[in-house]
Amino acid sequence: MLIDRDTLLQALPIVVEQSFSRRDTILYALGVGATELDYVYEDGLKALPSMAVVLANPGSIWRDPTYGFDWQKILHGEQRLSIHRPLPVDGTVRGETEFEELIDKGPDNGAIAHLTRRLYNSEHEPLATVRSAIFLRGDGGCGGPSQAAYAPHATPETRAPDFTISNRTAETQAMIYRLSGDFNPLHIDPKVAQAAGFDRPILHGLATYGVICRSVVQHLLNNDPERLKTLDVRFSAPVYPGETIEIDCWLEASNEVSFIARAKERDIVVVKNGFAEYTE
Repeated sequence: MLIDRDTLLQALPIVVEQSFSRRDTILYALGVGATELDYVYEDGLKALPSMAVVLANPGSIWRDPTYGFDWQKILHGEQRLSIHRPLPVDGTVRGETEFEELIDKGPDNGAIAHLTRRLYNSEHEPLATVRSAIFLRGDGGCGGPSQAAYAPHATPETRAPDFTISNRTAETQAMIYRLSGDFNPLHIDPKVAQAAGFDRPILHGLATYGVICRSVVQHLLNNDPERLKTLDVRFSAPVYPGETIEIDCWLEASNEVSFIARAKERDIVVVKNGFAEYTE
């Protein structure tokens, strides 16, 4: 079943309202490997900025037969985040998600869906803009442009990184992270993972994203999450739970950093074109 591009792009925004508690905020932090009391202890609790990607999420739309996606062949391609206000540690948020574009790489090369979710607090003030690119490996030939309208951030890899941050993920990382709302069986069921072409369940791309966010906040922002304004990545390969994520960082300005990340044990780049902007 081919995706109907016009129907997809003309659809009304998917509106989700979500109430969440401090327990949810702590669970998200544990899902991305946080051990700092700032993120896992209710006394003085802070929300990691990357938690915006799971709040008021429209859920498993990829498995909805209305859209016609081949959900077993879906991978997260890119994640971009702009923070407008500090995230609350509990409360009610509203998310409005819409399909912005569908890129067709051809019948044998898949397609890429670009989505935007605008997140608002209970006072209807903008909290964050969450942009995602989802690689639809089984949905090529759906029509549309072959290239996105924007170019990813270029990292200065011609010189040595200014520093490297290392984080070991837990064998149970995907099992914990999925409790924040992404129940795709690709991340827990060996049979589903093997059917999708992987040796075993892979870590959620957004869990890797959260690990990187936590690292930037901890090592560059003096553990002050309110200073982060932008965090963009392009996923290039999956991480397996238990692997070490090494993040090579280049300071480009007083308030900007570029980075790539690799799975240390396999020496494979898992995130490219990384970029973060923050207040000084």
